[in-house]
Amino acid sequence: MPSPFPGMDPYLEGSEWTSVHVELSSEIARQLAPKLRPKYIVRTMRRFITDLPEDVSISTGDIYPDVGVAAHRLDSDPSMTRATVAPVPLEFTTIMPDSLPSVSIEIRDVDQRALVTAIEVLSPANKRGEGYRAYLRKRHRILTSTTHLIEIDLLRAGRRVPMREQLPDVPYFVFLSRSERRPITQVWPLRLDMALPMIPLPLLTGDDDAVLDLQDAFTGIYDALGYDLSTDYSRPPYVSLSARERSWLQQRLNEAGIALDPLAWSGVENEANQ
Repeated sequence: MPSPFPGMDPYLEGSEWTSVHVELSSEIARQLAPKLRPKYIVRTMRRFITDLPEDVSISTGDIYPDVGVAAHRLDSDPSMTRATVAPVPLEFTTIMPDSLPSVSIEIRDVDQRALVTAIEVLSPANKRGEGYRAYLRKRHRILTSTTHLIEIDLLRAGRRVPMREQLPDVPYFVFLSRSERRPITQVWPLRLDMALPMIPLPLLTGDDDAVLDLQDAFTGIYDALGYDLSTDYSRPPYVSLSARERSWLQQRLNEAGIALDPLAWSGVENEANQ
């Protein structure tokens, strides 16, 4: 079954996102490589980010061990010692950092192997915590170079890339920073009901822009990998939706012939009204 949505699928912002992130980055590289040869090469670069959720809380409470230890004076014979039993240790589950893959797409010229354009599909790990700070450091290095930068943010959770002006209130963005126009950045704000855009891809001076068809790349991986088989569209998505988005999404699913679970959806609406 094809995706029931014209653009980004909000259901894929949850547990499937790691797969989507890796596969979409690879598909973008495969789409661009034949368009850019023979002057440019396209490569995906994978690294791993250590991610620890920022919302981990530390709680305390009154805890009584199973074995008590009482002090007792042995006045009758000070030389005597009394053996004590150590309390039984408590056992808790610690929060372990995750090692998450992060894939970048690099476009380099064949002659010098210089990095011409970098494409980043943002992941949760580089939108929060230390991963976000590490990404900003990498981003700063690119923005102070002659490399063009495209950032694709298809996640509503986490922090956006910093801008001087306030960004529109939409769930998704594409940012294009041409080296010769900085600090000006071209921004595509994307609503849930919009198709993903055709993005101009700047290259070396004197060469025309190539075109990245982001919707074609997304549709390609959705169909090829069968994300519909792992997605329960009868229930609300993992992400938080506005009332307008929720209404539109339900209508869209109905039009696609998907039977919605009324109990699951009524629970979401009750939470929104509280």
